[in-house]
Amino acid sequence: MEKILIIEDDKSLAKELSLFLSNSGYGVKCIKEFNDVVGQMLADDSDLILLDIGLPGENGEVILREFRKKKETPVIMLTSRTGEVDEVLSMSYGADDYVTKPCNPTILLLHISAVLKRSSKTSQTRMYKDIQVSSVSGSLVKGDKEQVLTKNEMLIFQMLLDHEGEIVSRDDLMTVLWNNDEFVNDNALSVNISRLRNKLAELGLEDSIETRKKQGYVLK
Repeated sequence: MEKILIIEDDKSLAKELSLFLSNSGYGVKCIKEFNDVVGQMLADDSDLILLDIGLPGENGEVILREFRKKKETPVIMLTSRTGEVDEVLSMSYGADDYVTKPCNPTILLLHISAVLKRSSKTSQTRMYKDIQVSSVSGSLVKGDKEQVLTKNEMLIFQMLLDHEGEIVSRDDLMTVLWNNDEFVNDNALSVNISRLRNKLAELGLEDSIETRKKQGYVLK
């Protein structure tokens, strides 16, 4: 089930959108406190965000600009304005689309479906706990901290993340590296695992990779 985060300070509209989207088959969450909207957005793992342009405090466009420095989650701006300037600003700050309020339910669903379809083809960013994993930049990001991974380290981490909570054998990891034209022997794999553990520890995730003797590794 794809998840949508609603950021709308009009409580009745937020409730209406939540009910409508839930009935349309989406998982829905709503932000209710607006004192740290960017932080809440960064900590969230939703597949798409509906962001009101007219929030109390900072407006949605400024919030979006700050959010885009860290994450690429698709964002549809909600605005009661109809001026071209607002549409241009929303898109220039990183919005994937915009919908004018009051929202036509059918039109909103079409916009959401189209944005999710586009993002599913292009998204190369994932989350592990509160860490953003970007295969594009080859990095792990937590807040203002960043750890850059080598190609081998990223391949290993992605394999472990694909099977989070499951045992991944050393042979399977070696195969992934070979399939990507990376020469690696058993000792090199151990070195890469050790370096990956250290980089996760620098982000506050010590002991995230557990060794299972004679079996392999588990990302917890």
